[in-house]
Amino acid sequence: MSVVLSVRELTRYYGRIRAVDRVSFEVPSGSVYGLLGPNGSGKTTTLSMIMGSVIPQSGTFQWFGNDKYIPYKKIGALVEAPRFYPYLTLEQNLMILARIKAVPPEDIRRVLEITQLWKRRLSRYFTLSLGMKQRLGIAGALLGSPEVLVLDEPANALDPEGIVDIRHIIQEEASKGKTIIMASHILDEVEKVCSQVAILKKGKIIADGPVGELLTEGDSLVVEAFETEKLFRVLEVSPLVTSVHREDDSLVLVLKKNVSPAEINQLAYSQGIILTRLEKRKKSLESQFLELVKEEEG
Repeated sequence: MSVVLSVRELTRYYGRIRAVDRVSFEVPSGSVYGLLGPNGSGKTTTLSMIMGSVIPQSGTFQWFGNDKYIPYKKIGALVEAPRFYPYLTLEQNLMILARIKAVPPEDIRRVLEITQLWKRRLSRYFTLSLGMKQRLGIAGALLGSPEVLVLDEPANALDPEGIVDIRHIIQEEASKGKTIIMASHILDEVEKVCSQVAILKKGKIIADGPVGELLTEGDSLVVEAFETEKLFRVLEVSPLVTSVHREDDSLVLVLKKNVSPAEINQLAYSQGIILTRLEKRKKSLESQFLELVKEEEG
């Protein structure tokens, strides 16, 4: 699989604050790559640097293997807040953007329909709610059907219905083979739409990889048996288990890598213990994220 964006040791200071600290990652073609982190973690600064609006102090990045220029015609971007002329209509604002991008004006209707703004096309920009302004920003990014979308907090200012709409738009664009780079602090949304993710904390990447791998590593198992205390003593010394703790009438254990629930069942049976419950509890990306951030702070 080819690489659309390669970032190496990207660094940016603001005074004494190191907003982005030697960040490195690669975005494969056709992936939905998430930059996940709390406010102030460096997501927006990273996107601003790869889009050329902020100059890095050190480090490099390459779009499509070329570090000489940014191929703006291939990229649709919404970084920070949308910027449009307040007294022009939605259609007029997108007409200006279409001219800049050398995109046929006929494409304006398509992107306004995708973002459910076609009926408001003659409204002036300043009359829009924050959520509608965000939708127009996404419409602008979609204009011309670019190969790559760079979206900074695309669900910002949207109500729950709007968040679902934007999720569907991202999923639909991804299904066309497009590459999407998305920064967000909404963990649930990243989990639902991204194929790969990098977790940022204080300007550093503290974990990255396919979402599936981050979700499966360290899965927990909930088990119950009539002989709970005996089972606890067996599990706490077992080489198959990283940790075990009590949770009401259950025991929750974290398996070592590549250990299956069947092995735990077999271990219990070999000790004369019959399990009455054996349930795999997959970690959400949220719990993984919170654990990683806690570890980093520790």
